[in-house]
Formats: sequence, C-alpha cells, structure tokens
Amino acid sequence: MILNYKKSSKIDGIVIKPGEVFSFWKLVGKTTKAKGYIEGMQLAMGEVKTGVGGGICQLANLLYWMALHTPLVVTERHHHSFDPFPDSGRTLPFGSGASVFYNYVDLQISNPTSYSFQIKVWLSDKHLKGAIFSKEEMPYAYHIEERNHRFLKQNGKNYRENEIWRKTIDKRTGEMVNEELLIKNFSEVKYPIPELVSVE
Repeated sequence: MILNYKKSSKIDGIVIKPGEVFSFWKLVGKTTKAKGYIEGMQLAMGEVKTGVGGGICQLANLLYWMALHTPLVVTERHHHSFDPFPDSGRTLPFGSGASVFYNYVDLQISNPTSYSFQIKVWLSDKHLKGAIFSKEEMPYAYHIEERNHRFLKQNGKNYRENEIWRKTIDKRTGEMVNEELLIKNFSEVKYPIPELVSVE
C-alpha cells in the first residue's frame, strides 16, 4: 500500500490559489497498474474488497482533515457507508475522513480567500503525513471535536453515530468566534459490539 502513496507526488506541492478549486481525481487520475499502483483495500457496496489503487482513501482522509483546520471550504466530500473495523489505533474521530472512488466520488476543496495555500504530503517510516502552508499568518485557529457518539442496534443490525463539530478560535484573543456542526454520521458496523442498546 505504501507504493500507492508514492502517487501523492501528484498532490505534494500543489498550490490552491484564490478562487481555485482543488479536485482529488483531477490531480490523481485513474489508478491503474500501468501508472504503478498496486492492490490494496477498498470499501465498496458495503463490503471490504481489494483493488488496484486500494488504500488511496487514506490520502483523501488526510487532505480532508487538514482542510478542516484552514479557511478553505470543502465543497464535495463523501463518507463510507459502513464501519469495517474496530477503533484499535484510531487517532481521529470516527467518520472524520473522506471516501473517493474514481471518477465520480470526489474530494473537492475551494479557496474563497485572498491567500494561496500549498499542500505538502510525505511519508515517514510508518505514516502518511501532511501540512498546508500559507505565506500569510491566519487570524484563526480551528479545533475539531466529536460529540454524541454511540453504538446502537436497529432491525437486528449494529450502527454507530456521532457528530463532528468545528470551533473557530481568534488567535489574538483566544475567544471562540464560531461553532458549527460539520458532519452527522450514521453507519452500519461490520464487527461485533457487546452490550448494545436496541432502539427497535
């Protein structure tokens, strides 16, 4: 799967100028063996499968998470319809990622500001990492938090829901100037969850 991340060179260093829209698939293009992509995990139609370019959603996850911490605006974002694995090793809130599937399930990010932003992505020994840079100091910081998380059972199936909220903080005063609900997740869980409360 690491070899698939090498294709992040299509995105590494890209600049989103004022008024421009970043499109994941416009930059990456179709993932094929001829381009050097390998087999990896894919989530599709409620199932875990393997396919060429599998795992590339993790790059989309990173880009989406970084964009939430900037004044950039996510204009297209999709999420997986189910939760395939338990939270072992999870560092970000459930449902805070982005699903991409060539070429109609895209991640698009627009720049409504008067500043340019550069995306950098790179690999450590074990992790895909990234950052978004600007030549100008931004007046606000952004904090993401999960609320109202729970597991539940409906019609004999297990589900998970939560909310992802963003707080905008004035860096000069430290005061919160805005609070917004970004995402409401409700997804089927594909692994056993003990002691669920039924809401049937």
